[in-house]
Amino acid sequence: MFELLLQGFSVLFTVTGMLCLLGGVFVGIIFGSVPGLSATMALALFLPITYSMDSSLSVVLLIALYIGGISGGLITAILAGIPGTPSSIATCFDGYPLTKKGHPLKALGVGITFSFLGTLFSTIVLIFLSPFLAKIAIKFGAYEYFAVALFSLSMLVGLSGDNIWKGLISGVVGCMFATVGIDAISSMERFTFGSVDIAYGFDVLLVLIGLFAITEIISKADTLKTERNNMDVITALEIVKGLGFSIKEFFGQIKNFILCSSIGTAIGILPGIGGGAANVMAYTVSKSTSKYPEKYGTGIIDGVVASESSNNAAIGGALVPLLALGIPGDTVTAILLGGLTLHGITPGPLMFTENVGIVYSIFAAMIVGSIVMFIMEFYGLKLFTKILDIPKHFLLPAIFLFCIIGAFGVRNNFFDVWATVLFGLVGFVFFKLKIPAAPFILGFIIGPLAELNLRRGLMFSKGDFLEFFRAPIASLFFIMTAVVIIFAVRSRMKKSH
Repeated sequence: MFELLLQGFSVLFTVTGMLCLLGGVFVGIIFGSVPGLSATMALALFLPITYSMDSSLSVVLLIALYIGGISGGLITAILAGIPGTPSSIATCFDGYPLTKKGHPLKALGVGITFSFLGTLFSTIVLIFLSPFLAKIAIKFGAYEYFAVALFSLSMLVGLSGDNIWKGLISGVVGCMFATVGIDAISSMERFTFGSVDIAYGFDVLLVLIGLFAITEIISKADTLKTERNNMDVITALEIVKGLGFSIKEFFGQIKNFILCSSIGTAIGILPGIGGGAANVMAYTVSKSTSKYPEKYGTGIIDGVVASESSNNAAIGGALVPLLALGIPGDTVTAILLGGLTLHGITPGPLMFTENVGIVYSIFAAMIVGSIVMFIMEFYGLKLFTKILDIPKHFLLPAIFLFCIIGAFGVRNNFFDVWATVLFGLVGFVFFKLKIPAAPFILGFIIGPLAELNLRRGLMFSKGDFLEFFRAPIASLFFIMTAVVIIFAVRSRMKKSH
């Protein structure tokens, strides 16, 4: 194994190999940090370029873009409260409050460090356990996926804040918006009102841009005339060395890191869920198992660790079913699958014997790519915080422009721009009514997965719901769901007394 890994490193440590790696990570960070762009868009744009490249180098470039794109989302999530990618949604919850407290460098340092460690964690899992984990993942059918989705939706309780009813309303509204479009099973149009554009449904990136970016812009603009620009004060308050946090704080997060990285890797392995759900789920689990859950959302490093370690761990997790079974775990790995196919490489069990050099080039690219990502973002810390020096009346229109361009670029359709604005208005109404937006995102992502697999399962069982409970893995997740709900209800009852 180690000899093969050294062969993978030999591909990287050439002039062209390092250029692909450095360029890919750098471009990925830019795409991840700009609201409206994403790792998916970065890979999609660069995929045609790889056609004329050597197969090993093309894989290195795509992996570098992937790593940089996922990690780059933390920059705007922490500094502006706007997630650059769906994988950085939960980073806003504590990262941005830390910035408003006057600790932007500390928040960035924590995010960068645990992004790096999360990637390494999942890479180690990928190298040593991918064949074994793939055998488990392939056993997941409709019953198991429904149980996982139901367990994920139970996390709405943890994201609801002090008012569980407002959280449930947010989650239900998210599920409702997710039903718009063509039904995946019957191909019937639902809530389209005869519009061809609405028939395609709403892309999660549009929801993300609208609910977080546009809402943040509107809320900031709403207070711009009466509120003093605090950002200049913030950058002057913090003078830090290194990454901005102590060794004691680092070791205090080890348990949180291992838990959330494990969740991120596991969610990444399951096809169709992805890092967007992984970081929200890991954040919720971290909050529910914490000794001080009431501090989450106020600006503590625990929340940043949970989000950033899990979303980067999902990278290696998503590659497990891709390499071992030829099944893409999310949209980014679907593009990676296309890139491998372009070079005549068919992912699956035979890949570990027929294209073992490519496999270990991927492993090497993930290890070195995560190190390069860490170094680039570390030396860019103070440069990133310069964003806070830009006056709001200049910064907000620029961000809004990027949001509109990103929304249009999803499908080159102007309807998506109006949809983004719609979700921005929904988010602003939520903001005014103090309804949390996080449950909306979880409902929007997980709701369709639950519905689809519930209907598939009932078709397989001919309407007998008891068949769901006869599946061992599904039963385990049902029990976990019940435990989460009971624990949450007990906690609420204790607080009320």
